[in-house]
Amino acid sequence: MTEFGGWDMPVHFSSLLQEHQQVRTAQGIFDISHMGKFVLRGQDVLAQLDRLVPSALQTLPPGAAQYTVLLNDQGGIVDDLIVYAQDITPGQEVITLIVNAATCHKDKQWLLQHLDSDRLELEDLSQSHTLLAIQGPQAVATLQALVPLDLAQVSRFGHVTTTLQGQPAFLARTGYTGEDGFEVMQPAAAGQQLWDTWIQHGVTPCGLGARDTLRLEAAMGLYGQDMDDSTTPLEAGLGWLVHLDRKGDFIGRSPLEQQKAQGLSRRLVGLVMEGRNIARHDYPVTHGGEIVGTITSGTWSPTLAQAIALAYVPPHLASLGQSLSVTIRGKNCPGAVVKRPFYKR
Repeated sequence: MTEFGGWDMPVHFSSLLQEHQQVRTAQGIFDISHMGKFVLRGQDVLAQLDRLVPSALQTLPPGAAQYTVLLNDQGGIVDDLIVYAQDITPGQEVITLIVNAATCHKDKQWLLQHLDSDRLELEDLSQSHTLLAIQGPQAVATLQALVPLDLAQVSRFGHVTTTLQGQPAFLARTGYTGEDGFEVMQPAAAGQQLWDTWIQHGVTPCGLGARDTLRLEAAMGLYGQDMDDSTTPLEAGLGWLVHLDRKGDFIGRSPLEQQKAQGLSRRLVGLVMEGRNIARHDYPVTHGGEIVGTITSGTWSPTLAQAIALAYVPPHLASLGQSLSVTIRGKNCPGAVVKRPFYKR
């Protein structure tokens, strides 16, 4: 066990390697109840949220979701989150937000500061509800056996409200592993029962260790490591969620426009290291004997049998195939820039 975002979390139940391989080849479950869970209800909820993020939210249909980021005035990332549109009936909009555990309190205060409390209310389910993720090639079939609706009708980033083992459940076809699967939010007692049911049916429980290696193989960023409030989404490789031409003003728009016009000073890239040299968080990246960047995340990839990493480097050193080195225990170890994600199912 370890402390993570104010919660006691399992690093692993059996072994990181076994849990990782089970998710890639069969299925695994993660208790991600530490994530922040907010429900917004009221008038113009999407329109108000639209002013806090660079993504176009006002056209989001019910049953769909958008991965995006909250921005500060400098265009830096306050947090990354998923916005789930449940009901967009005028005056009765219901929007669910899933945010990071370590930034849950900060995000809540940011939202309350920038949203109109006279037109909407924020319900915080972070302590009262569990969030379980079942991920892997067999995950959907395992969940299907417990729910009355056809999960084949739920597309990626789609979500539904239904019943599961006789209890209300919010199901979203999202995840942090690079595999297919669902995230299931329920009241705590129902979530504990669901966890026990899956364990009894032989589904592998997985901890933070496998969660990290799986997400890094899929090149999914971790807030606080691969991005923070000094990083813009353009620098962090998240330009695809910046919709400048599809929306009006929002917090951080001007700095992003300026970056687009003037160019970036750094970019997040994927690296594959030679041999078994593992580049870790904060290790320096070098080129021509000079420090040119920093590793943000790095690990040994069980799926690819290679050492992989994410790093910030100048744009002129970000081209695919670019040779770079990482200083590991005083030695410059070679690597190269590769296309992300490292793994794709």
